[in-house]
Amino acid sequence: MTDHDIIQGLIAKDNRVTEEFFFVKCRPLFCRIMKLVFCYEVDYDEMVNELYVYLMEEDASKLRNFQYRSTVYQWLKVLAIRFFIKKRDRMIDDSTHETPYDGRNQTETSNDESVAEKDLQRLFDDMPNKRYVYVIRRLILEDCEPEQLAKEMNITTANLYNIKRRAMAQLTQVALNDIKEYGK
Repeated sequence: MTDHDIIQGLIAKDNRVTEEFFFVKCRPLFCRIMKLVFCYEVDYDEMVNELYVYLMEEDASKLRNFQYRSTVYQWLKVLAIRFFIKKRDRMIDDSTHETPYDGRNQTETSNDESVAEKDLQRLFDDMPNKRYVYVIRRLILEDCEPEQLAKEMNITTANLYNIKRRAMAQLTQVALNDIKEYGK
């Protein structure tokens, strides 16, 4: 495929071109960029989906403005680095490691609830993607409205639901691994 074919295929929302370009041809490039930009693990699909949404905004104006002065890969490399740096800088810093619920507002905290809180915090600590922990805390434990959280995180509500789905899958996997370790 030529650069022109790639750009036209992306603008036309051709699934074959999009899949081949973002998830095969550009995967090594994006993985390397993400590794350099983020000091923590990020989900490839999530980041690439957000980059794709960014490229397709305003009737794909960024793609339409590509002037073929360089290869599409060189152009996208610069664009992706800038996009991911902005994304990283806007992400919520959750380095406090505080539990979302500490029981201070409740007059009586049962021993079972205290143990459950500690177990949940241990599972959260074992999750490699801290953004997922934040989404679970806000959506499930704090009962935040999805639209509000999406706005705070500067993402679409649909993307937030995708993040939540992956977050719950990761939490489930961490819990299953924890059970296996406990059984040994």
